[in-house]
Amino acid sequence: MWGGGKMSIREFYYEYRSELVFGFLLTALVVASYMLSPLIPLEVYRMIISPTLNCAILVCCAMSAWALFRHHQGIRVRKMSAYVMTAWGVVLFIGMWMKLSRHNSLTAADGMLSMDGWEFVLGSILGWLLLVYPTELLRPGWLNFKRAMCDLMPVAVIGVLDAVLDTDMRWLLAAYPFVLLAFIVVNIRAYRAYCENYYSSMEDIDVQWVVRYIIMLVILGASYCFLSFARFPTRLFTQQWLLFFLLFYSNEQILFRPDPWVGRVRERKEDEPEGEDNGSSLTGNESHYRAALEQWMVTGKPYLNKDFRLTDLRQVLPLNRTYLSQFINTEYGCSFYHYVTNYRIDEAKRLMRENPQMKVQEISDRCGFSSSTVFGRVFARETGRTPKEWIAENDNT
Repeated sequence: MWGGGKMSIREFYYEYRSELVFGFLLTALVVASYMLSPLIPLEVYRMIISPTLNCAILVCCAMSAWALFRHHQGIRVRKMSAYVMTAWGVVLFIGMWMKLSRHNSLTAADGMLSMDGWEFVLGSILGWLLLVYPTELLRPGWLNFKRAMCDLMPVAVIGVLDAVLDTDMRWLLAAYPFVLLAFIVVNIRAYRAYCENYYSSMEDIDVQWVVRYIIMLVILGASYCFLSFARFPTRLFTQQWLLFFLLFYSNEQILFRPDPWVGRVRERKEDEPEGEDNGSSLTGNESHYRAALEQWMVTGKPYLNKDFRLTDLRQVLPLNRTYLSQFINTEYGCSFYHYVTNYRIDEAKRLMRENPQMKVQEISDRCGFSSSTVFGRVFARETGRTPKEWIAENDNT
């Protein structure tokens, strides 16, 4: 009955299919843009398209930084994102100012056929700045000045080697952000595992948004690698609109989506009052605790509450949150999230058998799911069928 081990391919598909579709469509659009951009007249690109996109990116950075500074609400990840947008805006402004001072035009250098080593270094640094948000989101407080300098040290070393050696080292600079992305992907799994051990709903955790953000970074990085070595003058068009899309979309999400870490420190303090059992009574009482918990789950049905969380188990188990999580993991071989999800899925099946005409939204609400969308995704992941398909199959039997 109890799931929650390694995610299978089927479960991965149902969990992230919207993100896979998002990545596929964005990749197709980028490829089409690169195929069509050589057809753009060079003078039109230089005089109209490129300056417009550069100004749009600059305005986006400025407005995002202002909004994030003004409405950060004490959330560290928003403050850091505001500094990132400020840095991007400053770099872009300096680049535009240099063009004006040297050529009296914002368009004179656009359409260049090659990139210098310093431009690769700058591009790698700017790419690293885009990784600040997911790093802070997944590991709050981990990123500090010392770790940031360690992250950027390889960029400086590769840049120096490219300048002093005859060997072209630019491909290492273009590829380095992907090494940092691998670190982020590993932390997504750890972050999700942590959340599943303590929360019964993943809606506010929103791992899917982090995955979409990383997909955008991967596509942007691949695009950057391509334009770095491509030879047609208007290839920068794709990178410009793609960067604007990433900045606009991501900052809207950062500013308006609920931050999953807000109140976590306060919750931990509330969840660990002085004198709480440290788990010394766990050994030898597992069967008693298991019977008490299962009786409460069956008779009290606390899982029907959308805000049901691990520490609510203290109503029947005298343990702190750490040992509550350990108890669930040991006794049922799954996380708290999967433990509760199984009860909710079973309740949904019961309602669908007894009331096949009941709407999915009502079933979702009555079973403790945060939304019908979440219910549909979780049900399909766990059963391999959508709620409507499951109802149809069971009506025929």
